[in-house]
Amino acid sequence: MRNTHSRSVQVFVLVAVLTLTGCLGKLRPTAVPTATTVPPTATAVPPTATLPPTPTPTPDARISSLEGVRSAVIYIEAQGAFAVPGVGLQVNSGGSGSGFIIHESGLAVTNNHVVTGAALLRVWIGGEGEPRNAKVLGVSECSDLAVIDIDGEGFPYLEWYDGQVSAGLDIYAAGFPLGDPEYTLTRGIVAKERASGETSWASVDSVIQHDASTNPGSSGGPIVTGDGKVVAVHYAGNPDTIQQFAIGRNEALKVIDEMRAGRDVNSVGVNGTAFITDEGLSGIWVSSVESGSPADGAGVKGGDIIIRLEGLILSKDGTMSDYCDILRSHSASDTLKIEVYRTPTGERLEGQLNGRALEVVSIPVVPTPQTAPGQPSTAAYSGYVLVTDDFGVLQVEVPQEWSDVDGSPWVRNGQEIGASVAASSDLEGFVGTFTTPGVFFGASRVLLQEYDVNTLLDNADFSDECTYDGRYEYDDGVYVGFYDLYTDCGSVQASIISTAAMPESGAFIVWVLTQVVTEADIDAFSQIVDTFDVVGNLP
Repeated sequence: MRNTHSRSVQVFVLVAVLTLTGCLGKLRPTAVPTATTVPPTATAVPPTATLPPTPTPTPDARISSLEGVRSAVIYIEAQGAFAVPGVGLQVNSGGSGSGFIIHESGLAVTNNHVVTGAALLRVWIGGEGEPRNAKVLGVSECSDLAVIDIDGEGFPYLEWYDGQVSAGLDIYAAGFPLGDPEYTLTRGIVAKERASGETSWASVDSVIQHDASTNPGSSGGPIVTGDGKVVAVHYAGNPDTIQQFAIGRNEALKVIDEMRAGRDVNSVGVNGTAFITDEGLSGIWVSSVESGSPADGAGVKGGDIIIRLEGLILSKDGTMSDYCDILRSHSASDTLKIEVYRTPTGERLEGQLNGRALEVVSIPVVPTPQTAPGQPSTAAYSGYVLVTDDFGVLQVEVPQEWSDVDGSPWVRNGQEIGASVAASSDLEGFVGTFTTPGVFFGASRVLLQEYDVNTLLDNADFSDECTYDGRYEYDDGVYVGFYDLYTDCGSVQASIISTAAMPESGAFIVWVLTQVVTEADIDAFSQIVDTFDVVGNLP
């Protein structure tokens, strides 16, 4: 199959994120909860010496009362360079969150989205007027957890609750919401034992819903019982519905030991947020990158958008679910294909995590199609399917919605000249109008008697009804040739990409004609380019 080749497409920028620079202000929040970290700003206010004094811990430093919890809950300020959608890179900015100490040596738990990618961490512990430094030992992007090591030792610490976590259990939320240095403790109950953990910044298997009041900055703080035992780690809240969410004890314990040992879990080293626009464009926005991580090694930067991982489109539902499912299906050292869109330059790059570095693979920028009233929706396609011709020698992946498929032989002037397959939601509309997207893929030995790649493109001219943008080189590592780009076709301002290419052997010529009408079709075109192939002997 063609998608097993090493493909370095160097000519196409028709991907579903071409308009993100202009659309980032319209991101649609599909995941209801929101992260409760105070967002990065250049003016984060650290706590002062007004914090209450630390209660005297028990001889072994374990906290065994609600009153003692405050001595083990920490205020975290993360400083560094963070990329903010619609704003750009913010240098020397800071965000704040909460956390709690789990070992007297200074090991503490917080959220991944609080600390990953920060240049430095400052931690305030109850009763101390000056911050301590801390370093990140390990993180889990998908579980949204991190373990940090605070300078010093002999700290009071919290233990995990070992009872049944059930609806109605009395709990308390401890932390430092809104960047306020004053310790805050609110009361509530476990409202739901198992809630959905799919959000735009994590994909957590075990989440509880509670009703103790929280705010931005509460992220990473403990949810505790009346005797100070940790039930869960707070990470999200929905102020509209007064729902709060915390990472369950069992989920946390699964990964904390590995993070304590200095290993990241289900992570590539990004502080990312999934998004989807009203037009159906999606990806993972990278606000910062952990130095030395697989993402850093590949060349991912803050402000990049990860649009595909292992060939799969990410965040089609606005959550991290697909992204995290891919990470959970591989080990930390596996080589994974990654595709990103670099917002400052408008470049599309492809490379590998734990492999080759990102390289620019696109040059010309195609205007985003404009959907006219009454024309097809720009919503993302539901998925892709492999279609073949009647001979079984051609294959290409197309949107599931393009169910009108014709695999009959390629015919010209009443003569069969090769194999072909065409697909669209309506082939008649695709052939006869500019309002219906679709693709024609043909391969022929016979045409080589009359045409090379340039003359074949010359013969397929749409300039009477479209604006001719130009001819560009095409080389995907398997087929080499040229493609013509036509824009502003018809009243819907569709685009046509006409590609003629040959394999290295020169044994046949292929022609791929794609009509792009909506933004969703840009992604479809990218999938077509990645998957079209001749896999058998042509007639």
